[in-house]
Amino acid sequence: MNLSMAAMRRAKQMQNPEAKPEKIFFTDLDGTLLNDQKEITPDNQQAINEALQGGHKIVITTGRPLASAQIQAKRLGLLGKGCYVIAFNGGEIYDCFSREIIYRRTIPLPLVAKLFDAAHRLGIHIQTFSETEVFAQEDRPEIHEYAARTLQSFRIVPSISEALIQEPCKLLAIEKDRREVIEKFRLQILLTYEGVLDCYFSNDAYLEIVPDQVSKGRAIRWLCSYLGIPIENSVAAGDAPNDIDMIEAAHIGVAMRNSYPGVAAHADYITTVDNNHDGAAEIIHRFLLEDQ
Repeated sequence: MNLSMAAMRRAKQMQNPEAKPEKIFFTDLDGTLLNDQKEITPDNQQAINEALQGGHKIVITTGRPLASAQIQAKRLGLLGKGCYVIAFNGGEIYDCFSREIIYRRTIPLPLVAKLFDAAHRLGIHIQTFSETEVFAQEDRPEIHEYAARTLQSFRIVPSISEALIQEPCKLLAIEKDRREVIEKFRLQILLTYEGVLDCYFSNDAYLEIVPDQVSKGRAIRWLCSYLGIPIENSVAAGDAPNDIDMIEAAHIGVAMRNSYPGVAAHADYITTVDNNHDGAAEIIHRFLLEDQ
């Protein structure tokens, strides 16, 4: 949406001042919108449908690759006007209705190869993403588990530089048991590539490696500006450390009852129920549909 479209939106609101404000809901997938079986509950689905019917916007906001998020968007019926995906922790933004990428930031290919080499020296699994697949150079259980969880296909390649045909939006390092080793890798990245790359954990085992200035919080501010929606009309919900800056960026930031330790301290509201008991529906009814 350009400035003229945003101006048209404001003019329309002035002509009809009694109209309910359009709101935008940014929701994480795992541990937030989806239950522990990676499914959406009927009440969460119904609440999403009601929000869309009420003229609000729904944005899947996830660390997952776009291809995986698109599968979930289709399952949830989030393919019409007002439906968007923020993928790769903010590295890519997709309009589900027009079927186009409206924002993308990437990691240069030479850096990808260097990071793969550095991870392998530490014995850490590392992978990256094309538009449709997950790529790794070593066939380890981590990529099998990740691909099954995110409904992605994967490929083991001899050379990541030769396999990739375009710069990826992120890399993912996975280390379940040796926290001190992956912390060392994180600090190494931050010191070596200051101002170029950023990295943070999305759970205890996943280290997300992204271009500098890429995060869910920056992505929701960008999308609100792009759509001409005041940040005051935004609600964001999540459960993990990589959700903290979007919880802080939104006007109403919500932490799930099942959030990782420390996440709730950054929220304006904590759900009374968890992701297995319609926590997303609670948010939608309280902050989007109230008084409608």
